[in-house]
Amino acid sequence: MKDIQSQKDTRHVEIQKVGVRNVHIPMIIPEKNGNVQNVSAEVELNASLDSEMRGTHMSRFMEILNKYSKITLSYESLKNILSETKDALKSSSVSMNIKFRYYIEKQAPISQKKGLIDYICGFKASLDENFKTILHLEIPIITLCPCSKEISEYGAHNQRAYVKINVEYDRDDVLWFEDLTHDIEKLASGELYSILKRPDEKAVTERAYDNPKFVEDIVRDTTIYLKSAEGAINFDVECESEESIHNHNAFAYVNFGI
Repeated sequence: MKDIQSQKDTRHVEIQKVGVRNVHIPMIIPEKNGNVQNVSAEVELNASLDSEMRGTHMSRFMEILNKYSKITLSYESLKNILSETKDALKSSSVSMNIKFRYYIEKQAPISQKKGLIDYICGFKASLDENFKTILHLEIPIITLCPCSKEISEYGAHNQRAYVKINVEYDRDDVLWFEDLTHDIEKLASGELYSILKRPDEKAVTERAYDNPKFVEDIVRDTTIYLKSAEGAINFDVECESEESIHNHNAFAYVNFGI
């Protein structure tokens, strides 16, 4: 059959990224305890296209993704996916984004009732002359306003906030979702749980009241933590608060070399 995609193009425009997006496939994610989670991932896989080539071969992206959906995701398997894509498409650079919900069991602080919390997690990876991979994590937290607490005779406004981090790393077994969520949640005014009995609710709200934080405090404390985290090369941090007494959100952002 005639290969239309491989026709020569005369417009002399190189395309930096062409590929597939909103691909939903099963993937296997390793847990710190040695088990694995089977997740439904949303994936983008793309490649650069030479100025002399009319089109790419979209089916090759899907063939590679389906092949690796049966393999536990790791630093090496991410590298292999991109290397195989780069060779198959004859591209100078390739990249991919993977996003999924990852479940971690947490115990309520007083009753010790166990429940699952889901976190939006993912990986971003790219390959040209060099391979680069980034871990993505979004952590829901509680923030309580220090200003509100200071100026009010009683009470203080608090709200749901989200810490979003992207961390570049260079090998497996150094950064785990379980460790990152546990440590960063401790930097917030309070943590979220799926099951809370009345004694737990009392403990959670009182801890938040005793530990007021601005979004600025959260990103600064998280930056200090990530600077000392083994395996973290570069990173960025954002905290966004869904304000409970305003009709807008507040946010703060730090970029440390990413």
